[in-house]
Amino acid sequence: MQLLSKPISGHSWLQKNKTIALSSLLAAAAAAAYQTQRTKRKSTNDGVLEETTQDVFRRHKKIFPVSDLNAKVGVNNEFKRQLKAIATIIFPHWHTKEALLLILHSVFLILRTYLSVVVARLDGRIVRDLVNGDGKEFLKGLGYWFAIAIPATYTNSMIRYLQSKLSIGFRTRLTRYVHDLYLDPQRTFYKVINLDGRIQGADQYITTDVAKFCDTLASLYSNLAKPMLDTLIFNYQLVKSIGVVGTFGLTVNYFVTARLLRAVTPSFGKLAAIEAKLEGDFRAAHTRLITNAEEIAFYNGANLEHSILDRAYTRLIKHINTIYKIRISYNMFEDFLIKYAWSAFGLGLCSIPVFLPDLAGQRSVAAAAASEGSDENVKVGSHTRGFITNKRLLISLADAGGRMMYSYKELAELAGYTSRVYGLLSILHALHASEYDGPEDARRFALTNIKGKVELGIDGIKFDKVPIVAPSSGPDNVGELLVNDLTLDVQPGEHLMVTGPNGVGKTAVARVIASLWPVFEGKLSKPYDKDIFYIPQRPYLSLGTLRDQVIYPHSYEDMKKSGRTDKELMEILKVVHLAYIPDREGGWETQKEWKDVFSGGEKQRVGMARLFYHHPKYAVLDECTSAVSTDVEGLMYAHAKDMGITLLTISHRPALFKYHKHILRLTGNQGEWEMEAIGTKEQKQSIGKEMHSLEAKLKEVESLKARLIAIDSELSLKV
Repeated sequence: MQLLSKPISGHSWLQKNKTIALSSLLAAAAAAAYQTQRTKRKSTNDGVLEETTQDVFRRHKKIFPVSDLNAKVGVNNEFKRQLKAIATIIFPHWHTKEALLLILHSVFLILRTYLSVVVARLDGRIVRDLVNGDGKEFLKGLGYWFAIAIPATYTNSMIRYLQSKLSIGFRTRLTRYVHDLYLDPQRTFYKVINLDGRIQGADQYITTDVAKFCDTLASLYSNLAKPMLDTLIFNYQLVKSIGVVGTFGLTVNYFVTARLLRAVTPSFGKLAAIEAKLEGDFRAAHTRLITNAEEIAFYNGANLEHSILDRAYTRLIKHINTIYKIRISYNMFEDFLIKYAWSAFGLGLCSIPVFLPDLAGQRSVAAAAASEGSDENVKVGSHTRGFITNKRLLISLADAGGRMMYSYKELAELAGYTSRVYGLLSILHALHASEYDGPEDARRFALTNIKGKVELGIDGIKFDKVPIVAPSSGPDNVGELLVNDLTLDVQPGEHLMVTGPNGVGKTAVARVIASLWPVFEGKLSKPYDKDIFYIPQRPYLSLGTLRDQVIYPHSYEDMKKSGRTDKELMEILKVVHLAYIPDREGGWETQKEWKDVFSGGEKQRVGMARLFYHHPKYAVLDECTSAVSTDVEGLMYAHAKDMGITLLTISHRPALFKYHKHILRLTGNQGEWEMEAIGTKEQKQSIGKEMHSLEAKLKEVESLKARLIAIDSELSLKV
């Protein structure tokens, strides 16, 4: 502080201020150290964060209890608790890259404050020399001005750069953490979308809300830390000039202003949270349009979708306009206090050394004593220098105070984003631990009353009095019973076919086996997940190459590790009658939007190709060959059996009976079901021939009907 209180004079100004050079070198060295560590870190692991472990999730579960998503959002104790919980993710320990960035950022903020003091005094000296008509000293002052500009501009640039890097660092850690929790082995992403209604539009939370939270948090640190430091330093300097009384008045002014602004500040946190939700609704409407574009086009539903999008946008814009209207009066009052009332008050403080010298600080008294007996120009120059220095300090102090006042609004907005991000994390943690939203009492088939057990690692699929229930989320909802107390045992080679009318729960059986739906009662025994492969009716085609479509969910690296080759993939494509695909599409490395390239039958055959590639012990096939011709379908089923894969097929097609040993019929009559064995080999062959004959006749019906219409048209007769 002594250094900051020394006057600036003489040709040895730069020598007397070696601290500037040392501070600049320190900042440059710190930046270089950060860059070196960054380069080293990138060369070792390419900057990719390690996967979050299950132990970390278990520890964090305690600090992320689910809070009321409809609670009032504001700068309160709940906000502090939520922010502290999120801080454990973005700052897991103090030797992280983000901690180094924060320390380095703080160094530059301190350096910037120091340079502001130096610039204020240098400004006063230049104006003094100008008023005194001392050309030589004036030119020296300009030289010093340009000299200080180099570290000052570098410091400003580094502050902005480090703020951006902090934001990216925060976002990277949060996003990785959310992805690890969202796409965990417990399939939390499925639970969020299908079993729990507390988060609507998870993509909006993960992509937009996390980014806004990190940007606001990083900028708020700069907008609070530096102004607070500025306030301490500049107040100390002003005590030397305008005295204790003036500085006390300035402090009182701060507290009065803060109280007034707090009293009139709207609930910006709640407004920001609502805006984020409406943005998510608007985005979801567009996503739904993109996902279902073909179906909407077939129905010619553009007009209705247009109105849906317009309504979503109108709700968003109405809310944004409401925020803008609220800000008019708030900003007007805020600017009046900070820009005009503070300026007038500051000018009054600057006049203390002139009009009330007895109340002035030590520096002003010393300057007045030094100019005593000098000519009038020297006195004027001394007063001018003091005024300009104090004015510059007051302007910087007002800027610091203003930014702290403005930061309250940012703090309120941060509270809104914190509430959104915390809500996402807390619900993901709850679903990760299978804690659902449901009635508090122990109602049957409520998601909060799951009593069933799942045993893994047996060689077979066994249901023991397991009700198949369509779950329903919400504090007052319970699931719908589809199949009552299902009991069956599928052993290796005992192929099972599940059939029944639409909507009776055939696919629900597959969902329970896959643990997508919970086992509410009874016991389910099954192999490990790696030994069961599921093929849904609507095949999923991922982003990637043609090869990636066949080996999904394996990556190319997984394929190479397992010793598989493209030649093997070609043999698999021959089995499913897709051997022409690589040549047609340009090879295995071709990347396209595959869902738009393949026909319905090709998509389903790609799904079967995946089954043959992975070669599991058990396969659950849900209407996965409905668009495939009967002959190719039969060849694929026969090949699956030859590979030793035990099949559990969900289908209406009688032609598939002969590939199975048992049939599970779901009647849809109050959850009733029946299990029966398919007959002998001769009976199955006879049934097969009869089914082929019936299917052939059914195919002729359409052609005969078309012929009848043609004859009717030609003869102009009514049949």
